[in-house]
Amino acid sequence: MKTFGIILTILGIVMLIWTGFSYTETEKVVDVGPLEVNAEKEKQVNWPTYTGGILVIAGVVLILMDRKRT
Repeated sequence: MKTFGIILTILGIVMLIWTGFSYTETEKVVDVGPLEVNAEKEKQVNWPTYTGGILVIAGVVLILMDRKRT
């Protein structure tokens, strides 16, 4: 339980620092015989800031609960 709490806390802190990332995806636009046209599109993945805060709080609660049990 304590290990899971530590992982959640670290993940939450990382999510608070980096609120998302982007990546490039190659998409085939036209494919006519030997002719092929591709387009690169940049996609974004974002998450709300409060998600990281919730993970930090949940991780700290799990760590404290494990401490009380032992």
